[in-house]
Amino acid sequence: MAARCPTTLLVISLCAGVLTACGGGGDDDSTSTAASLPAGCQQVPRPPARRVNLKPPRERVPTGANLTATVETSCGSFRIALDASESPKTVSSFVYLARRGVYDHTIFHRIVPGFVVQGGDPTQTGSGGPGYSIREPPPANAQYRRGTVAMAKTAIEPPGQSGSQFFVVTVADAGLPPQYAIFGKVSQGQGVVSRIASLGDPASGQTGTPRATVVIRRIAIQGG
Repeated sequence: MAARCPTTLLVISLCAGVLTACGGGGDDDSTSTAASLPAGCQQVPRPPARRVNLKPPRERVPTGANLTATVETSCGSFRIALDASESPKTVSSFVYLARRGVYDHTIFHRIVPGFVVQGGDPTQTGSGGPGYSIREPPPANAQYRRGTVAMAKTAIEPPGQSGSQFFVVTVADAGLPPQYAIFGKVSQGQGVVSRIASLGDPASGQTGTPRATVVIRRIAIQGG
C-alpha cells in the first residue's frame, strides 16, 4: 500500500510514486531526546509496528450524534469535535477504529511544518491501514483550515477514500483540493497540536520526518 498523505499539487506525484515519501520515519527506531522536546512533551520510545486486518464497521453512528474524540499523546491531549452530520461514514469508521484500539500506541509519523501533522498508522510507516477502506467524498467547497481533521489517502485513490490515517491542519489554509474526507475539527488543545507541529523538520520537506517521536497513547470517544 502506498503512503497516504495530503499533498499540494506540486508534490502530488511524489506521494503517489514513492512508498516512503510521506512515511515520515520509515523503520527508524530511534527515541526522542529530552533536549529536542518542547515543554509538555515526554521522551518516549518508538512503539513496535502492528498489523491490523479488520472488516469495515457494520453500524453507523447516528447522524445527529454529539461525539468528541480525545487524542491522548506524549505531548498532551487535544479534542476533536466529530461531524457525524456531514461525514457519517467517516466518523463511524474513525469511532470504530478508536474503540477497537487501532490508534493505541501509534505515532505521528509525518509532521510537515506549516502544513499538517499526520498519524494513525499501526505499522508506524505511513504505508499501513486497518485492513479495509471506505469512501465518502467531501463537498466540492471543502476547505482545509487550521484545526481541520481529515483522513489521508494516496494521490491515486479516489476523493474521500480512507483507511485509518488522519491529519490535522496546522496552518491557516492548507490549500488542498477537496479530495480528503473531513470528519471533525480541533475543539480544545490547539496548543498541543502546535507543540506536536513544532517537532517537524523543515529539512525533510513534504516527507515530514519528525525530529522526535510523538506517540498517540489512545483515542477515547465521548458522547453518543
